[in-house]
Amino acid sequence: MSHDTSLPRPGIYRHYKGPHYEVMGVAHHSETEEAVVVYRALYGEYGLWVRPLSMFTETLTIDGESTPRFALIKAFT
Repeated sequence: MSHDTSLPRPGIYRHYKGPHYEVMGVAHHSETEEAVVVYRALYGEYGLWVRPLSMFTETLTIDGESTPRFALIKAFT
């Protein structure tokens, strides 16, 4: 697998609905090799989640405006 600088970087992201999440990195499904983003909610029970990379990085149209589903707030170095 090659390193892709366009992949979500570890850091804090804001979901378009407002909540914040910590992205840990990109993993791959063991059977299909589909890329998924691994992230943790920074609220409630701080659940650990995965979402297909294509869905995580997509741009949505809300009230006629384009907005990213997740926007980077602070990258971890």
